[in-house]
Amino acid sequence: MPGAPASSWAMYKARLKATFDGADPRVCLAFWLFGLINNVLYVIILSAALDLVGPNIPKGVVLLADVIPSFLMKLCAPYFIHVIPYPVRIILFVTLSMWGMLLIALTAANTDAATISTKMAGVVLASLSSGGGELSFLGLTHFYGPFSLAAWGSGTGAAGLVGAGAYAIATTSLGLSVKHSLLTSSFLPLIMLLSFFVVLPQGPLKQAKRRQMVDEHTSAVQREPSDLDNGNDTAESEHETLLDSPAKPRALSKSAVGSKHNNMLAAFQANLRRSSRLFIP
Repeated sequence: MPGAPASSWAMYKARLKATFDGADPRVCLAFWLFGLINNVLYVIILSAALDLVGPNIPKGVVLLADVIPSFLMKLCAPYFIHVIPYPVRIILFVTLSMWGMLLIALTAANTDAATISTKMAGVVLASLSSGGGELSFLGLTHFYGPFSLAAWGSGTGAAGLVGAGAYAIATTSLGLSVKHSLLTSSFLPLIMLLSFFVVLPQGPLKQAKRRQMVDEHTSAVQREPSDLDNGNDTAESEHETLLDSPAKPRALSKSAVGSKHNNMLAAFQANLRRSSRLFIP
């Protein structure tokens, strides 16, 4: 009968199945873990703020050390991070996260200025890793379709509950000290390594790399005719230059390289100025 519980449940299952039609379980699992682990350390650090700085120092110090480096990374890195391959980025961010958490956990439980500064340095490292990881994983969703973005968002949402809950259970129900709780959490970034190199299918990334190589080769071939047309003029100018001064071609080459670097720096500065207008009219 229409509207019966059995028919409604069957319709619900059919709609749910159609919603996830075409989703790769490995992609969804990998990006869910990316979102979870990349943000869970941020939550754990904020949960441990009182234990890190003591009752006499504002907890906002921990919040600022946890937010500002990540913000600066997200503001500047998009203009140059694309030159770093994804596998290198993952290893770099995992290393930064682990070193940051180990620095926090292994520092003495004192509240003097030197000790707190050391702990805040660890928080800064973890924050830089989190900001760079967010940029990289969101860029990675371009190669894996809309389900990867949905899984990433779900993982970031779960990070708040998992991070705060895990720290509370570790320090209360399990009776672990703050040091041992943070020391245990310092190994969580290794899950991102497993997710990227083991769980995540590498096919889309390899295909994108091959397409990039083909495009570069095609553009190089298209530039060859114009280079041949200008060959005689170039040879004559080089001959005249060699007769005039042997050191001049090298100077031109260095100036060309310097000009390229100056252009890159100018573009980077222009992008920063554009970004600053988002906050300062």
